[in-house]
Amino acid sequence: MPQFWIETVWLVPCYSLLGALLTIPWSPGILRRTGPRPAGYINLLMTFFSFIHSAIALSKIWGQPAQQISLPWLQVANLDLTLPLELSALSIGAMALVTGLNFSAQLYAVGYMEMDWGWARFFGFLAFFEAGMCALVLCNSLFFSFMILEILTLGTYVLVGLWFSQSLVVSGARDAFLTKRVGDLLLLMGLLALLPLAGTWNFTELAQWAESNPQLPTGTATLLGLALIAGPMGKCAQFPLHLWLDEAMEGPLPSTILRNSVVVATGAWVLIKLEPVLALSPAVLTTAIAIGAVSAVGGTLIAIAQIDVKRALSYSVSAYMGLVFIAVGTQQDEAALLLVLIHALAMALLVMSTGTIVWSNITQDLTLLGGLWSRRPISGIAYIAGTLALIGFPPLGGFWALLKLLDGLWDTNPLLVVVVLLVNTLTAFSLTREFGLIFGGKPKPMTVRAPEVLWPMVIPMTLALGVVLHLPLILLNLDLLPDWAALNKDAALVLTWSSILGLSLGAVVYLSPLIQKPIKLPVQALQQLLAADFYTPQIYRSTIVLGVATLSRIADWVDRFIVDGFINAVGWVSIFGGESLKYGNSGQSQSYLLTIVVGMSILGLVLAWSILPG
Repeated sequence: MPQFWIETVWLVPCYSLLGALLTIPWSPGILRRTGPRPAGYINLLMTFFSFIHSAIALSKIWGQPAQQISLPWLQVANLDLTLPLELSALSIGAMALVTGLNFSAQLYAVGYMEMDWGWARFFGFLAFFEAGMCALVLCNSLFFSFMILEILTLGTYVLVGLWFSQSLVVSGARDAFLTKRVGDLLLLMGLLALLPLAGTWNFTELAQWAESNPQLPTGTATLLGLALIAGPMGKCAQFPLHLWLDEAMEGPLPSTILRNSVVVATGAWVLIKLEPVLALSPAVLTTAIAIGAVSAVGGTLIAIAQIDVKRALSYSVSAYMGLVFIAVGTQQDEAALLLVLIHALAMALLVMSTGTIVWSNITQDLTLLGGLWSRRPISGIAYIAGTLALIGFPPLGGFWALLKLLDGLWDTNPLLVVVVLLVNTLTAFSLTREFGLIFGGKPKPMTVRAPEVLWPMVIPMTLALGVVLHLPLILLNLDLLPDWAALNKDAALVLTWSSILGLSLGAVVYLSPLIQKPIKLPVQALQQLLAADFYTPQIYRSTIVLGVATLSRIADWVDRFIVDGFINAVGWVSIFGGESLKYGNSGQSQSYLLTIVVGMSILGLVLAWSILPG
């Protein structure tokens, strides 16, 4: 019986797909008498089945070696495309995390989107997303992982664009889709170049091939690695492919719970799987570290200057994923996986907490909020727990994840130690700033009346709060926490003080009534630089967008006046010639004969002239 749950765990994505398919009768309004509600409840039920199946399978496979199964898909000529699945505690545990968070997001959406006209489509899209992420964590092939990532990109587009009657939503969905295309195109080039070199796309076999030290030219290994990290860069919203996550905040907030927690982690999952291949080139690992450091520091600085609560959290997501890139670049896969797990749960809790504020106060502007601690204590406690769990504050999860990362960097990369501590301090300051602007101070016109939210929103937030607070104990019982005796105590002390420093500075500035808000920096240009995302959108518009637009106008001109002009000229000549022949026909055979004789005579003279001696 235990083996049954393990061998059938590949059915978990099928539950979600079935739920998405069953949504169809309500999505276009074929069934109207019941309203769209049954579509949501069906998907909730299917996601619950997915979570239960994943949890049981995880308990059965825990402590056992990974199992490999294959599902044949296409076999033609010399091409054999078989879908390999890896059934391990890691992959099934990741699937349990995805299904659990999706169930929470769907239950949260029952309350948040109570009156929304796109209810059925939204739940169908969430189920579609869940199926893709579950299939990704089970998939043991780079080729099929790429295909699934493309499906998830499509899911991002339709989820962000749910409210397609709003112009900002349409542009946000478009920008998110197109920005990811850049990284995906390079990733496709990388996986196509990898097959002739390694002879496989299987992650396990790729790791074995990389460990055998293949004699690749330095340039080949570098270009291959850079192409392979481009896809995860886009998925994890790393600089300079980070703008899509900010634009995606135009979508419904319940989908943000998934997007900010596990959707961005899909790129990190593939990146960690590819780490042995990336290690073939030290330049690629250095590039990954540089990308992560820039994204981590830049993301936290930009988050501090945002006044939209959802966008402030989105830049914190990019920053945390930057730490994952640093972990992979320094070949600390266990630290990277622990960072992904801690971030997913803590960020989901933060989004749920702020979502209740947005829902009841009908604004996302931090400058219009304040004084909500006495009115919304549950949301406030959830926000505090999410903040402390995300940063290096003992004994919560973020402390252990960041400490493991620092422990691997302490003796070898002191500069990266400074980067991680700086990011931790800035993140603590940024999240405390948001807490102060939302819950601190006196009530404002938008927060004078702030009713409690519906129970479908409070229950998943409270459950997530409990999981976040008890996560260290859960990981300790599963022997997944780093060994305290073997860890660097100096790193633990410095990490703790960096968290206290960030929290204290944020509290002094944003919880003290003595300092006037909003805060204005002495250098206005610096404040504008951070608020405008280092002018990255303007740089995009003046370089990439302008270049594409210019090429498009040139192509349009060539098509209009050269290609179409030539075709139109041929057409006009044909028409003119036909009309001329029409009016030149007399109907008399002797006239036609005379014309032929004259033409042949002229032709004969021309030929004779050319052959006569000069």
